[in-house]
Amino acid sequence: MHRRHLIQAASAASLGWLTSRAHAQADTTLRLVVPYAPGGSSDRAARLVADKLGPKLGQTVVVENRTGAGGRLAAQQLKNAPASQNVLMLANPAIMVVAPLVFKDNGYDADKDFQPVSQVSDYEFGLAVAQAVPVKQLSHLLAWLRANPAQANFGVPATGSLPHFFALMTAEKADVKGQVVGYRGSGPLITDLIGGQVPVAFDTLDTLLPQHEGGKLRILASSGAQRSSFAKDIPTYRESGLDLVATGWNAFFAPAAMPREQVQRLSAAIRDVMNDPDTRRRFADAKMTPVASTAAQTAAMLKAYRAQWAPVVRKSGYQP
Repeated sequence: MHRRHLIQAASAASLGWLTSRAHAQADTTLRLVVPYAPGGSSDRAARLVADKLGPKLGQTVVVENRTGAGGRLAAQQLKNAPASQNVLMLANPAIMVVAPLVFKDNGYDADKDFQPVSQVSDYEFGLAVAQAVPVKQLSHLLAWLRANPAQANFGVPATGSLPHFFALMTAEKADVKGQVVGYRGSGPLITDLIGGQVPVAFDTLDTLLPQHEGGKLRILASSGAQRSSFAKDIPTYRESGLDLVATGWNAFFAPAAMPREQVQRLSAAIRDVMNDPDTRRRFADAKMTPVASTAAQTAAMLKAYRAQWAPVVRKSGYQP
């Protein structure tokens, strides 16, 4: 069976998963679908929200991990959810920005098939070097790479990931030619960086921080507009002389069929949860920056994010 038919069959089966529970449980249970496996940052964020959202709404809130096709399968399922289904998806830029640009048959329209509900977190990226690399500042690294072009290999946790495109952003802004080296996850990337197999790595800041704090690698710069509250010793790109700001995010989206008043009710409840001091503390403990936003603010954030990242993705010529 062709891959496209397999995906269609899986989507049809998953639609049954959505609709079979819709009639009996739509009014009593809110399902928060996470398109990734348990244990990642998206899963942690969803579960932190669920803990407080249930009591806020006075109903059961459950998190369900629906993996497959890099998150696209869950998005296809959400697209087909009927109006009676009480379900949201916690999405990130890979699903809402990158996939629509690089897949010819994505299976969903990121604008028409979903409604923004509320952003709940954002995160920075970090640029790190192996201990053997003889630099301690971003400006020194750029000069070193220009003088040693054979060393301009940029490790990223996966090709097509946000750190991949952030590496390309950095190279273009700094006028440095480099080769992106994709890994199968952050673990192998960090292992090779520590071991000196790759001299430079780009990943999310929270992923790199434990090894930076342990003295096994050096983060030279972070990508936020201000220094991260989790890493006040690490300068931003701007402080380091490179005018570049880039972040990632997690946000809830509803199917287009969900009534607008229900979207607004859920948005207000999630916003209240994200303004709760205990929730904010728990997000900070997980090294995620909490965000409380309206549906309109989330839509505006997504529009601005696309304007920043779409040219980079298109220019890269990346094909899955």
